[in-house]
Amino acid sequence: MNDTICALATAPGGALGIIRVSGPNAFAIVSAVSSVSCDAVAANTIHYGHIVECDAVSQHQNTIDEVLVSVFRAPHSYTGEDSVEISCHGSRYIINKVLEQLCQHGCRMARPGEFTQRAYLNGKMDLSQAEAVADLIASTNKATHQLAMSQLRGGITTELSRLREQLLQLTSLLELELDFSDHEDLEFADRKELSTLANKIDKHITSLARSFEMGNALKQGVPVAIVGKTNVGKSTLLNRLLKDDRAIVSDVHGTTRDTIEDTIDIQGVTFRFIDTAGIRQTTDQVEQIGIERTFQAIQKARIVLWIIDEQPSEEEINELEKQTENKQLIIVKNKIDKTGNNGYNLLNCPVVSISAKFGTGIEALEQAIFEAADVPSLTEDVVIVTNARHYDALVRAHAHLQRVIDGLSAGDSSLSALHPSLPPDLLSEDLRQALDTLAEITGGQITPNEVLKNIFTKFCVGK
Repeated sequence: MNDTICALATAPGGALGIIRVSGPNAFAIVSAVSSVSCDAVAANTIHYGHIVECDAVSQHQNTIDEVLVSVFRAPHSYTGEDSVEISCHGSRYIINKVLEQLCQHGCRMARPGEFTQRAYLNGKMDLSQAEAVADLIASTNKATHQLAMSQLRGGITTELSRLREQLLQLTSLLELELDFSDHEDLEFADRKELSTLANKIDKHITSLARSFEMGNALKQGVPVAIVGKTNVGKSTLLNRLLKDDRAIVSDVHGTTRDTIEDTIDIQGVTFRFIDTAGIRQTTDQVEQIGIERTFQAIQKARIVLWIIDEQPSEEEINELEKQTENKQLIIVKNKIDKTGNNGYNLLNCPVVSISAKFGTGIEALEQAIFEAADVPSLTEDVVIVTNARHYDALVRAHAHLQRVIDGLSAGDSSLSALHPSLPPDLLSEDLRQALDTLAEITGGQITPNEVLKNIFTKFCVGK
């Protein structure tokens, strides 16, 4: 990190552009290309000036743009280094000329995510917080924004710190016994108490790992499958929810031959709706493939909307009950503008009456969908795992802890004296591995360069 880097930190094409410069020579380089002497001004201040270039022939200085120069001194900057942000007009020509001048005077163009990587390496944030920066930029709704902000504020870091402190307590007691290994019968910790504590920690880790399913759904969009027989109004409902003619609507049976997907936002949460082929007996080979994909969509969905316009048969009810096991099922009685709001004998699940054609009951349906998603209250103290790398580390930490729990349980006198608990050195090793695995999430141990490269190359340039 001995070189000085620069990059455009805002999306191109806007009225303004912000160019970020960071590194040991940031002040000298910006001073050389502008009318602002960065070394002479106070930290955390903004100054009006000009970016200039020197004509190679006449040696005359030409003004490229009028700018505002923001100066940040190490370690009180985003990267922890001396940093400067240049606000100029958003013209591509101007931005390219400013970057060209910076590079001619000693900067190099930053790689994707390099500013945030430097912030991590300089101790300004841990690895999970650095990843939250990318999530914050990519957030598309209230839920994903709140999840990213919670992680950026250190929500998961705080949670993992508590778990690691408890694991260290376990490890310390076991390793203390190793110092007195000559005394075979000496135990500093009751194995039953250790087993209770290990189970408590493991339960917390498992709970965090399980939250990934919800976190991933919120990040990618909660999947909702729209199913039912042909011509019950599935495509009409999708178009009504999307407020767009996304799917073809026709009186001809079997119009929808494949799944159609799109997303909408309901109360700050993104839902990914999947319109499916109508379920019916058919000899059409293409339509049969579409029906097979309908059942695949049901398996991938968290919520299933079963659209009906008449009393379904007992066989249909039994089949859907089997297909939607462990899913949130909502029965949607459509076409009440024609049939009226008649009661049907159906499964024990929410029932919403609508007219997709005229929009009747759509708000009630959206409310039922939101409630079926069972989204937890996204307050600052709620930690939900959204990152696959974090989930993988939690699963591995659980496996290490499970070996510790099994090793401690082997010494339970209620089982047999022939099954003593594992020696403290083996238990301690598994605890150490659990600690190291949790540390991977925040980067609390030496993180391999290839892991850092994989994380930060997914960032946009300038961040």
